[in-house]
Amino acid sequence: MELAAEAGGSVLAARYVARMAAGDIQPDPGQARIVAALAQLEQRIAARRLARKSSALGWLFARKENEAPPLRGLYIHGSVGRGKTMLVDLFYESVAVRKRKRRAHFHEFMADVHARIFKIRADIKAGRIKEADPIALVGAALAEEAWLLCFDEFHVTDITDAMILGRLFEKLFALGVVVVATSNVAPEDLYKGGLNRALFLPFIAMIQQHMEVVRIDSPTDYRMEKLDGVRSWYVPWAGETRADIDREIDKVWRRLAGQDGGVPQKVENQGRVIPVPLAGGGAARFGFADLCGVPLGASDYLRIARTYHTLVIEHIPVMDQDHRNEAKRFITLIDELYEKGVKILASAEADPEELYLGTEGAEAFEWARTVSRLHEMRSTDYLARSHGRGDSEASGWTTGLVET
Repeated sequence: MELAAEAGGSVLAARYVARMAAGDIQPDPGQARIVAALAQLEQRIAARRLARKSSALGWLFARKENEAPPLRGLYIHGSVGRGKTMLVDLFYESVAVRKRKRRAHFHEFMADVHARIFKIRADIKAGRIKEADPIALVGAALAEEAWLLCFDEFHVTDITDAMILGRLFEKLFALGVVVVATSNVAPEDLYKGGLNRALFLPFIAMIQQHMEVVRIDSPTDYRMEKLDGVRSWYVPWAGETRADIDREIDKVWRRLAGQDGGVPQKVENQGRVIPVPLAGGGAARFGFADLCGVPLGASDYLRIARTYHTLVIEHIPVMDQDHRNEAKRFITLIDELYEKGVKILASAEADPEELYLGTEGAEAFEWARTVSRLHEMRSTDYLARSHGRGDSEASGWTTGLVET
């Protein structure tokens, strides 16, 4: 309980200690350091909100000269699987902000920014609004919607994003928005080797000015550890029943999501809501019917692949020619998960080679690629891959972790 005491009894620290006591989290000095930093920010936010509780204007308007400076956010970086996402999730759940906070994958955030800029430029061209800086207008709108932004997997690969970020975040920080972000790289390594990177360097300086930069030093890759010794493809062995497999999946799921078993979430793609039956710890749990028995497409699966680093998919049936639509969706799903390095645990009626019995159409030929990928996704090399690496495009905004 020393961690909670050192952090002043913060809600975040108390929850972290409770999860350690429950066995969900192992004692980790590297994580403890990040918890302490997040807990301090949590308490600074609570104190600032209390001081301004009587103000109807809130944080979004210009400060008076005698007011306290804006709060610095937190930029947490370190190797894959060290618990960065889990810790920011705990912070997001614990911080004393019930509205006007937003949690998103960074690529989804940037896609939303691009969409808003495009709309504002169209409105300016059509004369619906006066000539103005679209990026500044987008920054003001975002700040009005949420003054606490939590990003996961902050990394920049696209030159268009690189050119927008400085002007956008200058506006956000000027309006008092607090940013908490996780990344696999230090700020000075963002957009490393990118085209016209010199133009991006002022943004790096901005991060260092407005965010405390902390590295998570942990020797353990918890994603790999949680999957160590776990069957990734569950089919009935001798004497096993479907109920036996379901119980095994339950045990594995709680290793991934925590003993509470996660909570339902939703992912939104282009205005369409995709229900997520259970999610926790950066993982999601679906039935096959949830993903492939409904009319979802590649962009939907891409959104899911960007949002979660691990998927549990249950009750994959053997499919024949009459179920080629479900087979085609499954092929597309695996393609998107594979490209983004998403880990899979699945229960099925048969091994991958025997799941599709159709002999006509493109699905019969494409299934061989799916089988190959499913086997590769069970390899040590694949399990060590970073989630989302190689991502060069983004589209939309994840609203499953948004609180309004």
